[in-house]
Amino acid sequence: MQLIAPNFDYESTAPLYLQLYLYLRNAILSEGILPGEKLPSLRMMAKQLGLSVTTIDLAYNQLLTEGYIFSKPQSGYYVCSIPSDTDKSRVLKTSIFKSYGTDFESLSYFDHSVLKAASYDPATFDFIKWKKCTNKVLTDYSNFLLLEGDPRGEAPLRYEISKYIYQARGVRCTPDQIVIGAGTQQLTGLLCIILNRLGIEYVAFEAPGYVPIQDIFQTRGFKMSLVPVSKEGIQIEKLPANIKSVAYVSPSNQFPTGSIMPIGRRYGLLEWASQNNSIIIEDDYNSELRYFGKAVPSLQGLDEEKRVIYLSSFSSTLFPSIKISYMVLPEPMLKLFEEILGGYNQTCSKTEQLTLALYMEKGFYQTNIKKLRSLYSQKIQIATQSLKKYFKDQVKLLSNTSGLHMLLEIPLSAHLTVDMICETAVKKRLPITPILTKQTEKADKNHALLIFYYTRVPLEELDAAIKTFADVLIHDFKMIR
Repeated sequence: MQLIAPNFDYESTAPLYLQLYLYLRNAILSEGILPGEKLPSLRMMAKQLGLSVTTIDLAYNQLLTEGYIFSKPQSGYYVCSIPSDTDKSRVLKTSIFKSYGTDFESLSYFDHSVLKAASYDPATFDFIKWKKCTNKVLTDYSNFLLLEGDPRGEAPLRYEISKYIYQARGVRCTPDQIVIGAGTQQLTGLLCIILNRLGIEYVAFEAPGYVPIQDIFQTRGFKMSLVPVSKEGIQIEKLPANIKSVAYVSPSNQFPTGSIMPIGRRYGLLEWASQNNSIIIEDDYNSELRYFGKAVPSLQGLDEEKRVIYLSSFSSTLFPSIKISYMVLPEPMLKLFEEILGGYNQTCSKTEQLTLALYMEKGFYQTNIKKLRSLYSQKIQIATQSLKKYFKDQVKLLSNTSGLHMLLEIPLSAHLTVDMICETAVKKRLPITPILTKQTEKADKNHALLIFYYTRVPLEELDAAIKTFADVLIHDFKMIR
């Protein structure tokens, strides 16, 4: 069949896959597409409409789930025969693309939950390859799923991780040193137990930094200090002296400033740890997502005294809900971890761990990293150009070379507060949040420091979203002084 292209509304809050699903569903109910008729293949439909294969796949899967179409193996998708007494009043007479509310009642509860993810770009991950790996696990390795998971994490995944982080990040370790957990925060809880066994009571954090991790240490009774971050990372001279402690740092892509610690200061940080009999926790989150120049190798790879604990996660390089993180423990700490294993059960899905191991073994993970770098580098260029074009010199870009966000400085006034900016951003589908206030009490009250997750906005919507955001701030809130 040759499909008449729907009139997509790129300014709508409805994602493109949902617009396509509603269009096809209405065409089926109104018999614009007849029962038994074959739908175009994913690739053909994508080519006809100028959309990604992932978008088409999501729309087809929703139609399949609700029984509007069925699949024939090795053949394709076909339209189901809808009973003649079906309530066809559900076919919309007006545009279905203006808002979710137009057809809200006909959506299932599952649809309601899916809508919350509208600020994420479905083009960032190809679920087709992931599904192939999952199907292989369920088909060929289902016997493994009947057994409890390894408390450290599944051996095939730890092996693949050890290979990858050596090649990509310069991390030197064996699979036995790797511990897998359901998120960095969960692994941090295990680290707290190990550090207590080592007699460590003090933890130094970067300021600003990742507050949820700080809260975990504080809840566990650790004494904390916040150390300012400069353009070269944490200020080493302000770290605790003559006290056995921990420095929690992100030397390759500091959150949220994006600062990178140069090699000289990295050796200086290792020297601080040696002289003070201390430990460094290297959070390497988002370090692979660098768009200009080569990614900086890990601090762990420079460590000769085995004082660096390496932390990383797959949530930013796969998809946020995967919740698979890992840490690399120095060999002297492995015995301590073995001692606490008796009360620890693996929290990550065994199915997802084995799926990820296959995904990495086949090279899909490395391919996805390259795809993300290419996509995000385009987005960061568009976002940078659009911010300069629509805000002129009113908005300052403090960080825009790596990671999943850029750091913005926006002037405040009696007409414009941080809350107004963030509320406006939400309405214009721009994921913008303030840096948490507990770390910015001494900040300039005339300016707001905001985190803009530009990577979550579809490429084709980015410029228009920034333009409408700027129009509201400048004209309605009189941002320009």
